[in-house]
Amino acid sequence: MAIKTVYDAVNTASAASPSTVSQPPLPQKQQGISQSVPKDPTKVPGRLASELGQRAPYEHPRRLVVKPQLSGYSVTPLQDLRGIITPADLHFERHHGGIPAIDPQQYRLLIHGMVDRPMRFSLSDLKRFPSISRFYFLECSGNGFLSVPSEKSTPEISPQRLDGLISTSEWTGVPLRMLLREAGVNPRAKWLLAEGNDAAVMTRSIPLEKALDDALIAYGQNGEALRPEQGYPARLFLPGWEGNTMIKWIRRIEVSDQPFMTREETSKYTDPLPDCTARLFSFEMDAKSIITFPAFPYRLPQKGWWEITGLAWSGRGRIVRVEVSTDGGRNWRRAVLQSPVLPKCQTRFNFLWNWNGKPATLMSRATDETGYVQPERELFLRKRGAGTFYHANQIRAWKVQKDGRVLFDI
Repeated sequence: MAIKTVYDAVNTASAASPSTVSQPPLPQKQQGISQSVPKDPTKVPGRLASELGQRAPYEHPRRLVVKPQLSGYSVTPLQDLRGIITPADLHFERHHGGIPAIDPQQYRLLIHGMVDRPMRFSLSDLKRFPSISRFYFLECSGNGFLSVPSEKSTPEISPQRLDGLISTSEWTGVPLRMLLREAGVNPRAKWLLAEGNDAAVMTRSIPLEKALDDALIAYGQNGEALRPEQGYPARLFLPGWEGNTMIKWIRRIEVSDQPFMTREETSKYTDPLPDCTARLFSFEMDAKSIITFPAFPYRLPQKGWWEITGLAWSGRGRIVRVEVSTDGGRNWRRAVLQSPVLPKCQTRFNFLWNWNGKPATLMSRATDETGYVQPERELFLRKRGAGTFYHANQIRAWKVQKDGRVLFDI
């Protein structure tokens, strides 16, 4: 029905008796909308609060267990996340000797070595100290190893499998410097050894400078106690550094004047270089970004406007810029950084893209506040060598096919 006809019917109704004039018929389009209105929701009682606590039955994000062995890992579904916070049950985990069961009443943390007063702290002792809560990412140094060309390379790989060894949480605990102050660190001390209570007895040498800076003994994550796989009841947390240094189930800290050269920093977690040397103590995680949508296995159903979104982070501080290319790196445009933009924390970025239905290559490039720019793949491989495994932070690319399929560009 034309708009004028509707207006005429309304005007006629206003001049006549309400009891004798019927309402004007709705336009055809509005009739369809009115017929699709749900039935009265008050006729169906809702569920009881006691039955809740889970996700909506239509949402199925899950942490993917890649290696279920005693030394294994599971990865975060980056493509399913919104914002920057990773729910605790979706947070990636890496373990080297299974997950120990530790009674919090029996837990103790020993600080000894080059200190004036060797001390042993219970969990309740730790919680008596002033606590802080901070948002930080946690990333395994091996995150992204499948992005390096090898016989395992495949274009059919999701963001979860590609870069899912990273998550962001709010971490709560006591600054390590407070505990070291209680023990009285010898002025000649330069390093400390952090040791875990797992079957692998995970150990790493940590510079004292970092321990006195922003290191935490964390006992909380996202508003609750640590999950067992995250180090319950307490773990070492070193913002911006590779995950293997953040010893879980921490039981001992030994202060020294030199590094301990443990298994995890000699035969493992070192970066072999093309000149046959190895990079040791590569603690900081370099600036990095990944587009999480669109990405495999998603398929764009039609051309038109789409929002490209992803995550960027740096162990050196804040992300100050993310650029996106839709033509394989020939042209770059700045993406929008979503608040909050925090140091040593993931930052969400968005970019509106009008897809014309033709093949395209999507890329993102992050820059942090020190000026460090995420490197191109060729530059990364030239500096690190084809056999590199750790700290793979080169630019990632997704190829959008003409039919809308999205594949990883290997």
